[in-house]
Amino acid sequence: MTFQEFFKMVKDTLMKADASGISEHLAYQFNITGEAEGIFYVEVKDGKLYVEPYEYYDRDAIFTCKAETLIKIASGNLDPIVAVTLQKLKVQGNIDKALKFKDILKKK
Repeated sequence: MTFQEFFKMVKDTLMKADASGISEHLAYQFNITGEAEGIFYVEVKDGKLYVEPYEYYDRDAIFTCKAETLIKIASGNLDPIVAVTLQKLKVQGNIDKALKFKDILKKK
């Protein structure tokens, strides 16, 4: 799978989330390793969700994982906290804001 194919699949999944109830600004960068390697960001701004294939320098947290791990998380088949515990997901930055990514996933 190429990064472009992976990114389209993840974006299509994440864009189903309803961010209208989230009033604070959240910005996450995802560093994908291994197959489909690449970088993209997820941002919630003014209750709208954005997913773009760029690096995001003013981010709250960075998530690093393999494509297969993120697919499982985004589809609801793997809890992000369990993924961290299993060392399949690495998180850097503001942990409080990183935990709010789980709230975005619940709103799909």
